[in-house]
Amino acid sequence: MNRRTILKEAGLALAGSTLLPFVSFAKSTVDISSKKANQQVPAPGKRKLGASLEVSSVGLGVQNMTRTYQTTIPTRKEMLNIIHTAFDNGVTFFDAAEAYGPHEVERILGEGVASFRDKIVIATKFGWNIDQETGRMVGGTNSRPEHIRKVVEGMLKRLRTDRIDLLYQHRVDQNVPIEDVAGEIKNLIHEGKVLHYGLSEPGLQTVRRAHSVHPITAIQNEYSLLWRGPENTILPLCEELEIGFVCWSPLGVGFLSGAIDPSTRFAQGDIRGMESRFSPENLQKNLALVDLIKKWAEQKQATPAQISLAWLMAKKPWIVPIPGSTQMAHMLENTASCNIKFTAEELATFTQQLDSIEIVGERLPAGILRLSGLESPEKK
Repeated sequence: MNRRTILKEAGLALAGSTLLPFVSFAKSTVDISSKKANQQVPAPGKRKLGASLEVSSVGLGVQNMTRTYQTTIPTRKEMLNIIHTAFDNGVTFFDAAEAYGPHEVERILGEGVASFRDKIVIATKFGWNIDQETGRMVGGTNSRPEHIRKVVEGMLKRLRTDRIDLLYQHRVDQNVPIEDVAGEIKNLIHEGKVLHYGLSEPGLQTVRRAHSVHPITAIQNEYSLLWRGPENTILPLCEELEIGFVCWSPLGVGFLSGAIDPSTRFAQGDIRGMESRFSPENLQKNLALVDLIKKWAEQKQATPAQISLAWLMAKKPWIVPIPGSTQMAHMLENTASCNIKFTAEELATFTQQLDSIEIVGERLPAGILRLSGLESPEKK
């Protein structure tokens, strides 16, 4: 099931989906496409999320391994090969969710990492109302404690593991106080079935309330050169509470890799066709950002995607991007981005130039935006 179906089944009067980071697919300014599948790139370093969770500086989002934005279906064999090769190249952080598929992406990841499970960090997410027997989207969100427990049992089987390293609530449930959600996660942590707790696209007060029940290890939000909204609110909060930050869609659904130009139009079912930032009139204006990134890529002998990811990692030592990829060359390209470094002066200059570019249009359709930044109901 793709995100379009997820949102439809969740009760939104929308098509398309944007709960997943996107795969970089542009032609690189550095010839990486000729690399053999087993060729190694310099391994990414390590970063710490929260107090103790160590992960590779660049993770791998596996959400599109059942269906890409272009609506194509990747081959399972190649997706497993990409997962294996990512690990061989130092990636130890893999991100999934029960809603991706639903369930099927977790099965792919579980199969892919089985031989090195104890050497990696698996992150996944709960929160949608999904029938645990059939995988059918029932509609809306569901973070009731009894449902969370049932979801986790299914996740453990699909992922072929005895614990989930990092478990996020995918979206805040407007019907369940966050204290009840965090309390159940705390119970699962005490039982050893979950090791760390996270939130995705939460409201600020919800973060504080959850953190008071059990320490939050990571917040996962959209963040990239194309969408810098977290800088105003959530990043300062993460710094205050010592919470790690994981960036979904760090390549701006392919835009920052240079894959989109003024003539680009999107196929039916491609969420980008519903995002006003990619409308024909706004796209032309927003391409000034890509031009800037390409200039820096040439200057630093890197690709636009690598510059985009390196900038995120240069912002804070506790920020970790998780670009998705269904193509080997792009995974290797993304993984190598941790070797692109900005000096303090370069970072200041680049950021100053970024600030002069206005991005026009919304990052998501209105109905989906309403699911971000929600506050949990008060506990009575």
